[in-house]
Amino acid sequence: MCCIQCNTAACEQFRAFDANNPHVYRALERLAARRLAAGATRVSLKDLFEDLRRQLPHGVVGLNNSYTALYARLLIGEHPHWAAAFELRRRRAA
Repeated sequence: MCCIQCNTAACEQFRAFDANNPHVYRALERLAARRLAAGATRVSLKDLFEDLRRQLPHGVVGLNNSYTALYARLLIGEHPHWAAAFELRRRRAA
């Protein structure tokens, strides 16, 4: 599912995490959809990460805050109409 185009070690770690934990993306997608349906115009992936950590009894091993921007890009890739809800910054490493 990963549409992130880069070859850094961080991207490779993210791809491995995402492949081994597809439930994380699905949960973030549900959380974002709920917030947007409730009228939010902006969504913070860091807030979604914290919500996800609270919802799962033992958290998610390996859920790294460095992945927030990558998950935001995945969500926008799958849901382009959500692009305005997420603030993306220019990536430093590609």
